[in-house]
Amino acid sequence: MKLLNEKLSTHNFRAFLWHAFFLALTTSFVDVDTIIPSMLIKAGGGSFSLGLLTAIMLGGSSLMQLVFAGFLSGKDYKKRFLLAGIYLRILALASLAVLFFVSDQIQPAIIIILIFVFISVFSFSGAFANVSYVDILGKSILSHKRKKFFTMQQTFNSVGLLVSALAVRELLKYFDYPTNYTILFVMAALLLSVASGGFWMIREMPSAKKPGKTLGQFFRMIPAEVRSNPNLKYYLMLINLMGLGISILPFFILLAKDRFGLSDTSVGNFLVFRITGMLIISLIIFRFSRLIGYKNILTAGLIIGIILPPMALFLSGYQFIYQFVFILSGTFFSMYKISVSGILIEISTDDNRAVYAGIAGAGNILPAIFPLIAGTLISFFGYWAVFIFVSLVLIAALPFVRQLNCKDHH
Repeated sequence: MKLLNEKLSTHNFRAFLWHAFFLALTTSFVDVDTIIPSMLIKAGGGSFSLGLLTAIMLGGSSLMQLVFAGFLSGKDYKKRFLLAGIYLRILALASLAVLFFVSDQIQPAIIIILIFVFISVFSFSGAFANVSYVDILGKSILSHKRKKFFTMQQTFNSVGLLVSALAVRELLKYFDYPTNYTILFVMAALLLSVASGGFWMIREMPSAKKPGKTLGQFFRMIPAEVRSNPNLKYYLMLINLMGLGISILPFFILLAKDRFGLSDTSVGNFLVFRITGMLIISLIIFRFSRLIGYKNILTAGLIIGIILPPMALFLSGYQFIYQFVFILSGTFFSMYKISVSGILIEISTDDNRAVYAGIAGAGNILPAIFPLIAGTLISFFGYWAVFIFVSLVLIAALPFVRQLNCKDHH
């Protein structure tokens, strides 16, 4: 069996960065906190439907990792499954483009239903791909290069996102609905096709061969895995609690619509401000990556997440200033993604990484159901009750960060 060495690690490092950059260009066209919510709202959706769609995108896709992890854990090579997930996502994006192209001939209720269908395919196939991605990444890049990769990945992401966000803003301003969304999804499908080229270039190392597991067997093994690794328990608590902070971000768009309307120009501006926050924090983390541990990144991001919902409430009466909330939104999102991705790699091994990715998806329960509950509660009790509740939940996450024992901690 060929072993991973510096040359192979460097080759795979570059292949993963290729994917990261073009995926970033794609992501602005289908941004889950600005473009997708505004698309649904313009199609006629309200707080409940936005909550349901957010639950599918953020929580449901994570839960689907459980379904796939048992099957994929028995495969020594996973690249073909990773590519299958990517091409299903491309098909979903192309279908959304066709939907908006012919939307003037379809009833609004049917459009909303089809949006849910295609976004579900997009999200669930992403979960299928993610289990393979985490496993392949962990065994394809040497451990001492991983933090550098995650910070470079996020920097590449942010640069690509900023370039494409500027393009998206102009497309939204220049073209009217639904033509602008048709173009956005065509571009997203094309760019994601280019991004898949990075995965074709990966030289995958085999995993230790072991039998796959049925869904029932996978469920039964979760308690033992959690007991054997306290870090996994703390990690599951963190992604559940902090996931609420991530899942509330799309509702900032709904808040803006209710307070001062939602023009295509303002959606484009929100996207650009969000990506700017992601870029700034990614560059800072990349510059000091040798000095900053994942726990420190996670703690700082958690503090930002705590103050973000009340800040959005206070500034929602000032349309121009409200845009700056999205800078912190992007900062929080970036710090969360960098830290939880890195921590999952560090607390797992090459043999159990696919299993841990599945358990993380299975344990990510609160973000799966909370957006739907939040959408309902907002319609009854308003934004204040829901947003302040989220901040209190994030405060409760702080002790679990302290208990986490991460190998890279400084």
